[in-house]
Amino acid sequence: MGVRHATRQVALQALYALDANGLNNPEETVRAALEEWEGEVDRKRLAELTGGCWGQHAELDLLIEKVSRNWKLSRMDRVDRSILRLGVYELVADKNVPAPVIISEAVELAKEFGAPDSPSFINGLLDRIARELRTEEVKER
Repeated sequence: MGVRHATRQVALQALYALDANGLNNPEETVRAALEEWEGEVDRKRLAELTGGCWGQHAELDLLIEKVSRNWKLSRMDRVDRSILRLGVYELVADKNVPAPVIISEAVELAKEFGAPDSPSFINGLLDRIARELRTEEVKER
């Protein structure tokens, strides 16, 4: 597993903990997640992903709800919600990473941590959001 993927895994764990426990301290949550992690991560990127995503989660949630037909965010599985927030944050904040890479990474996280239907659910929603945010990158298939 690459460092970028491992970094996303730890970010996902921290975002899940923030959401599940009603916490509001990404730095402390990342520290706790890193205590459990045994692999190498990009700590700067981890802090950026977690802090940025959590700091903007209300805005990210609006984008997710806009494209999630018949699904309220509160009804979504917490893991799926955390993966979606992370993916949408990257689509919004990191134009250096291609949209298909972001979506693929999110689908991999869903395969590793989500329910059996999570990968297709994550793929569908992130694809819709990418089409709105990065229309020049994501062509109709």
